[in-house]
Amino acid sequence: MNEDITEIIKEPLNIDTVAAPHHVKPEKSVIAVGTKNLTVWFNERKGIEDINIDIKKDTVTAIIGPSGCGKSTFLRALNFMHDLTPGARVTGELNILGRNINDYNGVEIRKKVGMVFQKPNPFPTMSIYDNVISGLKLNGRYKKDFYDETVESSLVQAGLWSEVKDRLKVSAYNLSGGQQQRLCIARTLAVKPEIILMDEPTSALDPISTGSIENAIHDLKKKFTIIIVTHNMQQAARVSDHTAYFYLGKLIEHSKTSTVFTKPKEKLTEEYITGKFG
Repeated sequence: MNEDITEIIKEPLNIDTVAAPHHVKPEKSVIAVGTKNLTVWFNERKGIEDINIDIKKDTVTAIIGPSGCGKSTFLRALNFMHDLTPGARVTGELNILGRNINDYNGVEIRKKVGMVFQKPNPFPTMSIYDNVISGLKLNGRYKKDFYDETVESSLVQAGLWSEVKDRLKVSAYNLSGGQQQRLCIARTLAVKPEIILMDEPTSALDPISTGSIENAIHDLKKKFTIIIVTHNMQQAARVSDHTAYFYLGKLIEHSKTSTVFTKPKEKLTEEYITGKFG
């Protein structure tokens, strides 16, 4: 043992200069999502197996890998969506915002963890305004001023406000595909989640609309943790801070995006990144 350290240990403890343990506030976890041996079963088949990953708060993590590798299966495990699938079950440990997922009920977890799907899915019979606040109305009734403020702030954050502020009562079906997807993001933001899951949110969109979504993601990560599944490696490189590569239901590599794309540690990752398969 280092001599200086030994001397410090021998010194008598001065109680007057040491704060009592109960006065010390515990550090808040910087981990938004943490898993240990997370496995999703579909009857006797494993969709993903023994996933161990920590995803930091207020970052964008891209989930990449070939079709059928378990990207969406992992994403859907994070907010009870597999409960809707007959024969599906989730084992292992999954912590969301410092709490075991089993400590949440379905309503609580979906308030904390929002979801944006591959295909824009606004409610066709509702106006733009009513689409944004639809989730809020499921959980209670609020004053109109609160709804108005929520609609504006959510649409601003989704990068859509300037395009629709003068036609909020128009049907959401009058919007373009890219606008509809940003509306779905605004609808997710309205319930004030802390984590946003995005399952290939731009795969059905044109390049201009894709750029608008990516700009929104860049702004949103200042306040939210975003986990995005994408087949587009250029997109992963543009929008994410960290990248996780899945293959055959297993997590092969998880690191900073710059590392994964320029100096991957695993041969399987390198082969996928360089286009040798996928």
